[in-house]
Amino acid sequence: MADSVAVEAHDLVKVFAKGNVRALDGVSLEVARGTVLGLLGPNGAGKTTAVRILSTILPPDSGHAAVFGHDVVKEADTVRRLIGLAGQYATVDENLTGRENIKMVGRLTHISRKEVARRADALLAQFELTDAANRTLKTYSGGMRRRLDLAAALVGQPPVLFLDEPTTGLDPQSRQDLWMVIEKLVKGGTTVLLTTQYLEEADRLADQIVVVDHGKVIAQGTSAELKADLGTTVISVNLADAEGATLAAELLVGITAKAPVLEGSTIELTVEEGPRVAAEVLRTLDQHQVTVAGLTLREPSLDDVFLSLTGHRAEIDDVGGDEESPPSASERKKAR
Repeated sequence: MADSVAVEAHDLVKVFAKGNVRALDGVSLEVARGTVLGLLGPNGAGKTTAVRILSTILPPDSGHAAVFGHDVVKEADTVRRLIGLAGQYATVDENLTGRENIKMVGRLTHISRKEVARRADALLAQFELTDAANRTLKTYSGGMRRRLDLAAALVGQPPVLFLDEPTTGLDPQSRQDLWMVIEKLVKGGTTVLLTTQYLEEADRLADQIVVVDHGKVIAQGTSAELKADLGTTVISVNLADAEGATLAAELLVGITAKAPVLEGSTIELTVEEGPRVAAEVLRTLDQHQVTVAGLTLREPSLDDVFLSLTGHRAEIDDVGGDEESPPSASERKKAR
């Protein structure tokens, strides 16, 4: 593995016997040192399974994965000392205080009591939790719990951090706060693999993006590259109702290389030469006496990429979730 690569996975396959679910079907990816890789995909795409394999919680059925060149199966103990994991489900204990939680995780990773106390103070300050340090987690808001969970994942000062949908269910301000924390960590040299369904999150944080669906990688590149592959302009045509939109979509087939995308009473076409095609769209619909309620032109977004690749927009589920149940307490401790 090249020195510039922190995390690598090659042809990972994982099948769950219960339900005969092929969660991963040949997934490969690389994360460069000191960067963020965004792993995108709908629920059940395989994102969480990939993170569990990379963090040594699950073994792959086949394929190879490594962190800084250390095999996640054969050298699992070494890998665990190099990584931190914060996921959809807080791994902290609500019966303990914030400080006690961080100290507990530090002791589980065999850090001395004196050093754990020093790091706990520093992390509580970094995540703006000093004032709440001696309160039990029962009194913490969702955003505070997520920040504490991330702090606990960092107590071992890992060079690699796996974040599995860490902002799912947070309010917009808490999400923004956590993004700023992640950006600061990366500036300090931490490598991050981030799974998310929030396309704005990937757009802002990820240096590279890998899109997975049904256990396969279906696209990868920078956000700009993925958008550029769609075309330079998205034409959004609004019709009075879904019936009119269905008829309009049929009439517009063939105007562009990519088929129109129909969603409710709206049709979207991703094209080059947006103004020229928009004029053609209006002429075609007018000739067939289809009334247009509105038409807009805009640059493609990551949401358009997701829609084009998966056939639907990102669906945000406030409880998170992938193809598996939440990790057990023993699994979470194992990853620590």
